[in-house]
Amino acid sequence: MLWTIYLGILGAFAIGYLIKGGYKTHSAKLDFVISIFTWIGLFGFVTEKEILTPFVWKIVFVGGLAWDLLYGLKKFNEEAEEVPKAARPFVFGTTVLILIGPLYYGLYQYAF
Repeated sequence: MLWTIYLGILGAFAIGYLIKGGYKTHSAKLDFVISIFTWIGLFGFVTEKEILTPFVWKIVFVGGLAWDLLYGLKKFNEEAEEVPKAARPFVFGTTVLILIGPLYYGLYQYAF
């Protein structure tokens, strides 16, 4: 039940951001495409349906996690001017763990 709610929140956030016009740069558009793949993988995990092969989801897991960490850190540093530089790694790490930690946990379970 909680997985389904989390899946819906992720999907609604991505679609809302798309409708609002948030994906303007090339890197933001790539982020949207990667998010779609990770969402589909989480959907397969939640519904217990086999979508593609585990090898594909291993690639999506590693690539998506690397992308989210690098792109998220870059974007966070651009927008977090009010957060002291010394506290940024802690704030970023906590935010990532809470917001996308479950996504990559589910994707890992689905891939491996």
